[in-house]
Amino acid sequence: MKFLSIYCLPFLLLFSFCQENTTVESISQANDKYDVVTVVDGLTIPWGMAFLPDGSMLISEQEGKLIHFKDGKKNFVDYIPKLFYKNQGGLLDIELHPKYTQNGWIYFTYSGNTENDGNGGNTIVMRAKLENNKLVHQEVLYKATPNTTSGNHFGSRLEFDNDGYLYFSIGDRHKRDENPQDITKDGGKVYRIHDDGKIPTDNPFYNEPNAKKAIYSYGHRNPQGMTKHPVTGKIWTHEHGPKGGDEINIIEAGKNYGWPKITYGINYGGTKITDDTSLPGMEQPLHYWVPSIAPSGMAFVTSDKYPAWKGNLLVGSLKFKYLDNCTLEGNKVVKEEKLLENLGRIRNVRQAPDGFIYVAVENLGIVKIVPK
Repeated sequence: MKFLSIYCLPFLLLFSFCQENTTVESISQANDKYDVVTVVDGLTIPWGMAFLPDGSMLISEQEGKLIHFKDGKKNFVDYIPKLFYKNQGGLLDIELHPKYTQNGWIYFTYSGNTENDGNGGNTIVMRAKLENNKLVHQEVLYKATPNTTSGNHFGSRLEFDNDGYLYFSIGDRHKRDENPQDITKDGGKVYRIHDDGKIPTDNPFYNEPNAKKAIYSYGHRNPQGMTKHPVTGKIWTHEHGPKGGDEINIIEAGKNYGWPKITYGINYGGTKITDDTSLPGMEQPLHYWVPSIAPSGMAFVTSDKYPAWKGNLLVGSLKFKYLDNCTLEGNKVVKEEKLLENLGRIRNVRQAPDGFIYVAVENLGIVKIVPK
């Protein structure tokens, strides 16, 4: 393992990172509080992480490599499904079944084209088992349609709730005026299914004519963070805004989260998307960032190894290359602390069964935060 020196200097916050009427204190992280240990090096875009009961780790590389890291060695898993690998697409998230030790199911998201129509791809949710370093018993549980050649906004995160339902996100596929507000179309949604891919009959739009019955919430842009609250069991997400307006949301059945009808962001060229930041019947984010931090990956801290951070929410920043340590009071972010500054683009963060926080850093690998 390698030790990396982290030097974090105090900084002046130039922008408000919060909702109106919310005061957020931003502080720097002193380098005498923790060490950063490189656990797995030599990775390019490590998108997903899952920790197996034997202490080994599964890591998805976006380009299409699945790594089983065990006993200090990277073992490349065979039988990876065919990907539509372009821009933001590829091999994405990983999640273990809550009863993995009993059934061995591992869940993946990736961009692909099961129809073989030659027209790019869309987000796919699959489950499989790991046997003899091969992915076997592969089952596609959900395939978003239609396929497009766009390489943008696939989502895509996975999370189980306390009742065993599987949630996953699919981005708006760069069609903001077509997909997010239309429940008859995939894209710009959070979905809920059973662990075998069946759609729950109590999903909010199950009985709506022509609706995509797996939809649980809509009006999202590109959610690349999803986690379960350790106390309430609610599913929390964050999503990329355009230029400004990245959001944290608590997902509720049937709710409309507004994109692109409401947003705190603007077009990348500086023009307005809308004059509205709120409208009747549309949910407000519990927190948003201006400017955008480009969030990816999120995790609650519940481990006793980090007493000062316990109960906090960690969010990776791709744009500014830090881990955002968000202190919560109820459902409000009241303080933000920059960790791992300038280490690299933070793609994912997970708290492992050993209680340590592991962070996936682009063009580096997987690092572990070790308190002093």
